[in-house]
Amino acid sequence: MFGLIPFRTSGLDKKGGSFDDFFNGFFNDDFFSPMSFGFANNQKFNADIRETPNEYLVSAELPGVKKEDINLEYKDNALIISAKRNEVINEEKDNYIRRERSYGQISRSFHVENVDRAQISAKFENGELHIILPKLNQTINESSKILIQ
Repeated sequence: MFGLIPFRTSGLDKKGGSFDDFFNGFFNDDFFSPMSFGFANNQKFNADIRETPNEYLVSAELPGVKKEDINLEYKDNALIISAKRNEVINEEKDNYIRRERSYGQISRSFHVENVDRAQISAKFENGELHIILPKLNQTINESSKILIQ
């Protein structure tokens, strides 16, 4: 009976043969993979932050999201990126009709200090959000190493 329960096993008990393989393959198959959107599965999106002497450069991957569904805030030294997605797939071919819906919302925050809030700019293009966070004051990081003679 336990071989029919739809959950993924660790693969330690490989007895049973093709009948068990059929059920394991059926229940473990990611049927809705075209609908899966990083928000629902991982609850995060990929983001990179680079620092230059004058600014911080942020790149966030938000595939399938519209520009108007992105909210960007900077408060209390935190950059907050929020996005939501509403997708409907309506597929009709042969005698099969399929209609699926996917909804998701995600928010991530990044602690970034020394930012000139008035000069922040952002651009969304081809599913990627690019944010420029200019620094308030450009401090030169001088080495604290003392040479010994």
